[in-house]
Amino acid sequence: MIGMLNGRVESVGDADALIDVNGIGFEVRMPAAELSALHSGQEAKVFTSLNVSQDAIALYGFLSQSSKRMFLQLQKVSGIGPRVALSLLSTLSPDKLAKTVMDGDAAALAKAPGLGKKGAQKIILELRGSINLDEIESGRASAEPEYDTGTTEVIEGLVSLGWRENDAAHAVTKVCKDNDIETPLGNSDIPKVLKLALTSLDRGR
Repeated sequence: MIGMLNGRVESVGDADALIDVNGIGFEVRMPAAELSALHSGQEAKVFTSLNVSQDAIALYGFLSQSSKRMFLQLQKVSGIGPRVALSLLSTLSPDKLAKTVMDGDAAALAKAPGLGKKGAQKIILELRGSINLDEIESGRASAEPEYDTGTTEVIEGLVSLGWRENDAAHAVTKVCKDNDIETPLGNSDIPKVLKLALTSLDRGR
């Protein structure tokens, strides 16, 4: 079992990161918000979970133990596999996900691609009361990346237009990287990045 990787980020894609550990590259699938916190050349510690199925062997990674614990706990629900669990963590951070389950908010859970209302209700039925919110929240700081004021303003602008926060953050990070726009963002960069991120998100619909 591969429980953790500690190495250099070789590259970051839309759905995974390539982590170089002593010359061996590990392809790790990660939640969108956590991918957006990584960049090439960065040293990173990634908590991992290895999934072996009939079709493939996949390594899933997280920047905090709380994300990994939530990922594993979600899969205890019948019919919920690693892809849906990852989709949920790409839609909601671990603490927000835990609170959503405890509040019985099936509509919020159902926003995760690949889940649906029945799956959301099943998660609430099987996990409600068994999630330790205090334990999940204790890992929140390391699970949620901090952004500069300009980047935060762009993300909030995208959210106000109806995009999910995690998708917005990922889009902003990606367009800055693709267009060599340095952070922290200056006031003159904000409209440009907002426009680029909107184009990127619309293209991905």
